[in-house]
Amino acid sequence: MSTTAPFGTWPSPITPGTITTRTVRLSQVRVDGADTYWVEQRASQAGRNVLLRRGGDGSVGEILPLTPSDELVDVHTRVHEYGGRAYAVDSGIIVVSHAGDGRLYRYDVAHRMRGLVPLTIYGDVRHGDLEIDTARGLVYAVREDHRGDGEAVNSLVAIPLDGSAAREDAPVITIMSGTDFVTSPTLSPDGEHLAWITWDHPSMPWESTTLHVGDLLPDGRIGEQTVIADSGAVSEPRWTEECELVHISNASGFSNLYRTEGFPRRGTTREGWTTGLRTRPLHPVEATFTSPAWELGPHHYDILDGEHLIASWARNGIWHLGTIRLSNGELEEWNIGWQPLGNVASSAGRVVMLANNEMELPAIIEVRDGGIDVLRNSGEFAAEAIGISLPTPVEWPTSADATAHGFFYPPSSASHTGPDDELPPLIVNVHGGPTAAARPGYDLNIQYWTSRGFAYLDVNYRGSTGYGTHYRHALDGHWGVYDADDVIAGAEFLAASGEVDPARIAVRGASAGGFTGLVALTRSTVFSAGTSLYGVADLALLTRTTHKFERRYIGTLVGAEGADAPVLAERSPLHHIDDIHAPLLLLQGSEDPIVPADQATTMYNAVRAKGLPVALEVFHGEGHGLRLASNIHRALRAELNFYSQVWGLELPEEDSIAMHVENL
Repeated sequence: MSTTAPFGTWPSPITPGTITTRTVRLSQVRVDGADTYWVEQRASQAGRNVLLRRGGDGSVGEILPLTPSDELVDVHTRVHEYGGRAYAVDSGIIVVSHAGDGRLYRYDVAHRMRGLVPLTIYGDVRHGDLEIDTARGLVYAVREDHRGDGEAVNSLVAIPLDGSAAREDAPVITIMSGTDFVTSPTLSPDGEHLAWITWDHPSMPWESTTLHVGDLLPDGRIGEQTVIADSGAVSEPRWTEECELVHISNASGFSNLYRTEGFPRRGTTREGWTTGLRTRPLHPVEATFTSPAWELGPHHYDILDGEHLIASWARNGIWHLGTIRLSNGELEEWNIGWQPLGNVASSAGRVVMLANNEMELPAIIEVRDGGIDVLRNSGEFAAEAIGISLPTPVEWPTSADATAHGFFYPPSSASHTGPDDELPPLIVNVHGGPTAAARPGYDLNIQYWTSRGFAYLDVNYRGSTGYGTHYRHALDGHWGVYDADDVIAGAEFLAASGEVDPARIAVRGASAGGFTGLVALTRSTVFSAGTSLYGVADLALLTRTTHKFERRYIGTLVGAEGADAPVLAERSPLHHIDDIHAPLLLLQGSEDPIVPADQATTMYNAVRAKGLPVALEVFHGEGHGLRLASNIHRALRAELNFYSQVWGLELPEEDSIAMHVENL
């Protein structure tokens, strides 16, 4: 029988400890024969990224030994700062980037006593997006060299697998250089060709890139080469069993699959091969088959067999899975009850992926004979234990006669209900990026709020992905305007619908989402509270201090040339403190390289001087995001207690902490 209690005050079985110690973050799913590999990020181990393997016999465990310096391996790369694909595996040979010293290491599963063999030198040289070439004894990698005085230099290199480049850099072969960025080295099955992607400032990898293919010489260098595609954004090159090249391009307005055929096979005449290639779309459709490549190595599709791809795609923000026939592009959807989450891998007909659904946390699953085997859960917190809140897709009118999108989660509890004469408070969440998307599904970070009696709106404002290129491009030149308009309109839409209490609406966001949330606070009085998690407050400062990968991105989003453009100050929340009328909570890492901590400190001092309620929590040792379990605990409790103080909610004793809000 349910207990009636005010919304926002319900006791919940989801604690910060549930999120940090009973769950892990899964990523980088790959298959190697009968073995499945993935990376787990564990907040309980200070955010360490651990490589695990599930053998064909069902055994699961960490696979890598200690480094020669007796360190636990942290599988992570800082290429582009956001990292991504930090290991590769082929026939039991693993090459991995260790965050502790930045070096690459080789490990042979069949010869474990040899331990980890260092492949690269010490120093400020980063590697990622790894591709192993066992025949030549090389690993191809994206190199980001920070040893010079100026901007980091990105190149494509071939590193010997024998360890000869561990003491000196000379044995490393530079395959390709001269562009601002290079990613996605992809080796053909016969070892004869290598594909890769390049782009230059001011483009981002989801805006304009070039796909190259070249002959591989015996030493790993490139011979004759050609451009396969350079219209729009090209991503995720993958070779079929017949050595044809598949890639994704958004040239049509949607990121669709294409196939290039006509490559010479081993033993055939190679001269003039670049003139005989033919590229055609595989399955033209108004759907998106990839996500923005913020991290290295996106993997939304794979080669299933000689005749099919196994692919995932989004339509109106919802992800699907199915096969595409290589010969004629015929698509067959697999209705498996799970949504792929961007890691789809296949080998010898096996299909393994990271996925979730409305009742299951993200998990690594294998699709077999039409059924699902769960190989690894990110957590085992049953949805029934909390009375899970299910997402509803919503859309609403916004500025410039546009329509914005999102997912609404009503408050829900297995043990409590709200009073009949009360409406729940609403938390409006703004995803980061901004070129990214909110996805529906069972997420403890959302259920943490809904199980306590809060309603939750996850906004996919203009600029988000999963709704076509036109929707994403709508934000160009309008960042800090249209995104904030959509967030404000979403809050007003739900308030007018009678779903939520119009007097208790908060906006929250992290990083770029924090920026949009802060802007929304300056442009509307619909919000009575706001939380910024390492959010951008000063665009001009961000333009000057951010890293190479996104340095020119801000200009495109805002429509600015250079760090002195007046529009940067016009759009920066730091210059509009007088327009903020709601209490504000700022959560910030002290060592954040992307949004320096003094942005949050400056915001705090200015809001406090104005006399508004404000609180600041600085987490020492944290960067752009929180990794340590203790800090994640503190941030979640601080935000909950901030709302309770601002809105006068009486929290259960287990949720209460000592927290001072200035001017309250």
